[in-house]
Amino acid sequence: MPIQWFPGHMHKARVEIQSVLPKVDLVIEILDARIPYSSENPMLAELRGDKPCLKVLSKSDLADESQTENWQKHLEANTSVRVVSVTKEDVPTIRRLKSVAQQMLPDREGKSITAMIAGIPNVGKSTIINFLAGKKIAKTGNTPAVTQQQQRVSIGDAFTLLDTPGILWPNVHNINSGYRLALIGSIKETAMDFADVGFFAARTMLEMHLDRIIERYELEPIPTSDLEVIEAIGRRRGCLGKSGVVDLDRASRILVNEIRSGGLGRVTLETPAMMEKEKVETAARISEKTEQSKRKDEKRKKKFRDQQRAKRKSREMR
Repeated sequence: MPIQWFPGHMHKARVEIQSVLPKVDLVIEILDARIPYSSENPMLAELRGDKPCLKVLSKSDLADESQTENWQKHLEANTSVRVVSVTKEDVPTIRRLKSVAQQMLPDREGKSITAMIAGIPNVGKSTIINFLAGKKIAKTGNTPAVTQQQQRVSIGDAFTLLDTPGILWPNVHNINSGYRLALIGSIKETAMDFADVGFFAARTMLEMHLDRIIERYELEPIPTSDLEVIEAIGRRRGCLGKSGVVDLDRASRILVNEIRSGGLGRVTLETPAMMEKEKVETAARISEKTEQSKRKDEKRKKKFRDQQRAKRKSREMR
């Protein structure tokens, strides 16, 4: 699935974040509780190093509770990380994030604190900032790229948030992570093919939440492939074109939008065990691509050397 998602303002944000990180005491990274791994920015992890990080699992009311607990344990295996799960309705928990951050910085007691708050597009970062500040400061919206420049936000007690644009990274090597980001709405719809995302969503629901789609769409017989899922949904919801053929795009949109809105219940789309397996597979894929690139370069160099030798021989024979 070709997705173009690294516009100029995101490149600018990376440069700005890199320059300001040495001046902040703490990083607050907002993740989507449904995809904690795929919504975790590896570029930010690389830039922050060992700096303390408070990871906030947003939209946890849309994620499976037991899997959210598993992810919290998994992420907190890193001693510099604390994890708190929140929903946009749970204002008290959101406001307690400031005290959690202060507890992570005992050496800053009685001193001013600056925390950089970051997250991928459409993860709920602006909503969290507004609740922490007690007033509307950051713009909110259901589409990516609402925040496009840094701003400093005072939230009291000498605590300052440095807000950053929602940034994605230039290359998502894990193909499944790219689809998950598209599925939850962190990539603009103009940059993706809805049917591709729908088929991925269907495969994920078949493997992880089969009972949800059977109950929601009253599927009978039970589908065994992504295409069968999409076609069954299309027939149930009247997404039919000429000659009764299912409109795959319309049916895909129904499935994707219902996953996003919680219409299929609380679903988590990845687990720590799945991610460990995918990381190994992704590393092998990257290694193979690197080897292929090296072989291609060697062929090009050999062809160039052969051409140069042929030219020299031609000149000598004149």
